[in-house]
Amino acid sequence: MTGREGPGWGNRAGSASPTGPGGMGAARPEGARGVFIGEYRHTVDDKGRIAVPVRFRAQLSEGSVVASWVDPCGSIHPPEEWGKVMARLESLPIGDPAARQTTRALTSRAFPFDMDKQGRFVLPQAVREWAGLRDEVVIVGARDHIELWSPDRWAAASAATESPDALGSLLQGLGI
Repeated sequence: MTGREGPGWGNRAGSASPTGPGGMGAARPEGARGVFIGEYRHTVDDKGRIAVPVRFRAQLSEGSVVASWVDPCGSIHPPEEWGKVMARLESLPIGDPAARQTTRALTSRAFPFDMDKQGRFVLPQAVREWAGLRDEVVIVGARDHIELWSPDRWAAASAATESPDALGSLLQGLGI
């Protein structure tokens, strides 16, 4: 399970030497602890296992969840973040058909997992099929969760932000 891990602030709890735009020894930005950032490429082995990037492992304790996500990708949520998703679903009105359908869609393709000693876990077939994952996976930090993309789908999804002007336009539209 080899992977090419991209740059990013270290996510390991207590990491004293984050790498990233400032290089080794740069100060971690305020609020960066516990935030998933960066892009990594790993393989999916013949048993359907993927390795979680080293920088993300400390945040994924027992009770983490891998699921099909709202985009055509998979997702990994630490226990506290998955709990927030479940709390939002619980607050939806049970009489609303769209609320029930959304709850079913998110919970039926969600699976708890534990990593092995090498930081790997088996990616369930339902998530692999939803996300179109075969031999390679692009692992993307998405603030409070991790997304698992097929390389082709990630290229298409990220195309909207490939130019500085396009990214600037998106940021301006969000008031940033």
